[in-house]
Amino acid sequence: MKAYFKAQLEQYLDRLHCYGISKNALADAREEMLDHGCMVDIESLNPQYLPIARFKRKMQISDDEWNASLPGISIELRKGRRDMLKRVLEAAEKLEHYSFDEVPVRPSARSASALPASSSLGSTIEDFITEHSRQWTSKTTSQNRAYLSILVEFFGPDRLLATITKQDASEVKKVLQALPSSRNTKPKLKAMPLMQVIKEPGHKKIAAKTINSHIQMFKMFFDWAERHGHAPHTLFEGMKVRKDKASDSERKPFTPDQAQLIYSALTEKPSGLVRKDSHKWGMLLGMFTGARLNEICQLDIADVQQDGDTWFLNITDEGDDNKRIKSKAGRRKVPLHSDLISLGFLDFVDSRRNGTRLFPDYSYSANGGYGRNLGRWCNESFLPKLGIKQPGLVFHSLRHTVVTRLSQADVPEPIVQCIVGHARSGVTQEVYNREGYTLAQLKEAIGRFQV
Repeated sequence: MKAYFKAQLEQYLDRLHCYGISKNALADAREEMLDHGCMVDIESLNPQYLPIARFKRKMQISDDEWNASLPGISIELRKGRRDMLKRVLEAAEKLEHYSFDEVPVRPSARSASALPASSSLGSTIEDFITEHSRQWTSKTTSQNRAYLSILVEFFGPDRLLATITKQDASEVKKVLQALPSSRNTKPKLKAMPLMQVIKEPGHKKIAAKTINSHIQMFKMFFDWAERHGHAPHTLFEGMKVRKDKASDSERKPFTPDQAQLIYSALTEKPSGLVRKDSHKWGMLLGMFTGARLNEICQLDIADVQQDGDTWFLNITDEGDDNKRIKSKAGRRKVPLHSDLISLGFLDFVDSRRNGTRLFPDYSYSANGGYGRNLGRWCNESFLPKLGIKQPGLVFHSLRHTVVTRLSQADVPEPIVQCIVGHARSGVTQEVYNREGYTLAQLKEAIGRFQV
């Protein structure tokens, strides 16, 4: 362990003397050091910031050896990372001031050119994905790997991260803006090298949102690489492109009048459009919880639970092999709105007690999960017959409506994110408030929603 961090410290100090360090990188290092100290104090086994994959590879430790040494090895790794960062920060602080009382700290006897300037792009991406795939779903992992593969195609897997400049990052951004949106679906384009496919005329380019998703992942990767000693600097900061002008088909919330019309059609049945209980309760759950279509349609009866006097949906991927959640944040508990209970939702649940799934009539589809049938009924039959079908208004608009109405009711954004299953960001939420909010807090917040 000491040999590992001693070698890393030497590399950090050599790079510090050769390249210096940005204020942002200093702030990140200081914040990481403090977080390591906090996690050591509480003996947390959370893997955040830990270079586990790199450590095991460099020290030739197998997965079995690592697991057999837990929790001690994890805590020691965190202590080593904390103390190494402390030394780096102390060295950086000395370089910021002139000293006339002591001999200036000299770089290592080995010249910087004799050391590897940094890690290679391909191997570092593998370390990055290995670490983060513990929290990502398989779908998210595949998507992010596809984003990062653009960097590998452009630079090559053996390119050292230290040699990639801001100008290089700017060229990557130009490539993204020229990338055809159908590259991965048309065999002809799929077979072309990156620098050739961007020159193919007559193809629609990827949207600004997709460009920014790539850039966000590139920035996340370089931030991580810099923190873990793979690169001397970060890249892609502030390089996102302006969003495309909102199209008519962009999803949007229902207006209060539209939401009231939907609610009346589902509960009073004056239109005669709702003939199945699964349609009625699937729509109402979307309207009062903001849950995703597939999260609702894959619910088991056992997922409707009670804690004290609070009924809630336990949204999870536990159960049959086809249940899915979009991300780690998607695994959550959502209190039932009082209107759902007064309308008889719990009676509906009791009527299904002989089975396992809450909506057994929604069959599984490889493309649409369990939500395909309800989505089609809502978008192609229910909304058009109500006279409110228009571009941008679909089942998912119920989710947009919940987020909008709760925000307008002064519900704090992190609580809204907990309710709808979005990841909470920032050190306060990610490190110090990992447990999230209580059911009582979520219940009070969701009670502010009004149709």
